[in-house]
Amino acid sequence: MKKSSLLLLAAAAAILTVFSATGQNTKKPTTLQEEEMLLRQWCKTLGSDEFGGRMPMTPYETKTINYLADEMKKLGLEPAFGNSYFQEVKTISAVCKPSGGKFKVKGSKKRVELNSPDDLVVWTARETEQVEIPKAEFVFCGFGIDAPEFNWNDYAGVDVKGKIIIAMVNDPGFYDASLFQGRNMTYYGRWTYKFEQAQRLGAAGCLVLHNTAAASYAWNVCATHVGSNLALYDPATRNAGELGIKGWLHEDGCRKLFAAAGVDFDATIEAAKHPGFKSFVLKAKSDLKMDVTYEIQETCNVAGVLPGTDLKDEAVVFSAHWDHFGFGTPDETGDPIYNGASDNGSGMAAVLMLAKKYSELPVRPRRSMVFFIPTLEESGLFGSEYYCAHPAFPMEKTAACINFDCIAPEPLTHDVVVLGGGVTELDNYIMACAGAQGRYVVFHDDNSDGWYFRSDHFNFVKKGVPAVVIEYGKDLVDPSRPNKYPRSDWYHKPSDEYKEDWDFAGTLVHVNMMFGVGLSVANADHHPRWYNK
Repeated sequence: MKKSSLLLLAAAAAILTVFSATGQNTKKPTTLQEEEMLLRQWCKTLGSDEFGGRMPMTPYETKTINYLADEMKKLGLEPAFGNSYFQEVKTISAVCKPSGGKFKVKGSKKRVELNSPDDLVVWTARETEQVEIPKAEFVFCGFGIDAPEFNWNDYAGVDVKGKIIIAMVNDPGFYDASLFQGRNMTYYGRWTYKFEQAQRLGAAGCLVLHNTAAASYAWNVCATHVGSNLALYDPATRNAGELGIKGWLHEDGCRKLFAAAGVDFDATIEAAKHPGFKSFVLKAKSDLKMDVTYEIQETCNVAGVLPGTDLKDEAVVFSAHWDHFGFGTPDETGDPIYNGASDNGSGMAAVLMLAKKYSELPVRPRRSMVFFIPTLEESGLFGSEYYCAHPAFPMEKTAACINFDCIAPEPLTHDVVVLGGGVTELDNYIMACAGAQGRYVVFHDDNSDGWYFRSDHFNFVKKGVPAVVIEYGKDLVDPSRPNKYPRSDWYHKPSDEYKEDWDFAGTLVHVNMMFGVGLSVANADHHPRWYNK
């Protein structure tokens, strides 16, 4: 018998071991062949042209979410949101530009103009037709980080209220491996954190200073913000508490601004990379005006619940986003549909498969199981952000979140790569279930591109819920059969389409492993704990 076949049998045996250990036994377990057939069918359907690339707030959203709700109902799941499988998520999309296409700055040394989109791109999430910040002052705050655990505070001794913050992208560890977590970016390095912190401190705006190496992408990615910018929308406040101006500042634009204020750009940026740097207000002001065209829309998260038993008021969440990019620039074959069969038809298929497996247990898990399929992951994790603020089960009663993103096609591997591992007791459950399959766990230790912060699980982490994503392994069981469809060939392209020769061997083992993990967490006496709390 081939080694790959032995490992698949071991995976099946491992799941039966979990049942036995928890006092549960299936009458007729679904075979691996049947599971593969279902996973393929869900991937094929959700990634088909009929679903038009699953773009939110289009008719294809209606088709997608109705299909998911129907599948959940067939699987015996109860609606997660009262009597509905749908959670409405209100959004605001805005196209913004400086009035006249530029900001005029008067500095102590000279006057300059910051042009959009060459020098900067700006936007807002406020419901307004124009943002005006007269006589706006600029304050350079290094990385814009306040991190007590790393003994770093760029805001010490400087008042930023009502001012425009300029903050470098990434964190000090990118430049000095002895600082923060070295090249592994912390959340303090993400541009989203810079905006959040600026808002907490009462700033009028924040411009993140771009650097291609530190950001891991070129300026053209930032320049896409000249188009529509999406955000969650609160009709009660009309988003009045949001920053007046968010944006990216090109290094050339920053050089202009610093020169106007009589500041040495190179020396200042270098100093900001080291402990002891003092932030300062630039000797430059601008009457900032930005024109805004906005639209209020609505999209939906989808979720079903399998109620638990004695701990049914607590939950384990399984998540996978449903949204993708719809119709876009055609590829070389003329195909304009970004089907998203892997990203994230495969993740949704995994969540539906787990719902089926748990619903067929003769004895339900102690905790309730939430099967959560959020919207707007591709646009900024907004669907999961909204859910975490308005959850079906309180965050303090949510034991864990297990997130699936792009899990097929995937060949069989000896290793299990865990993104988000090494920080909670969830590790123990993963290592036990992987070990029962004859596999070993590798914690993803390269987060230099900030990937850990770019999938839906991270919104749960921000609320204190242990959460992980299981990624592709590298230690192939059969080295002669590598993945025929590497991620670089299809990621965010029309070529992300289901193919009959997709390899599901690794996908099946991953799904069954996480079935064991979820069941163990659901039946445990306490939630997985954080190691550092």
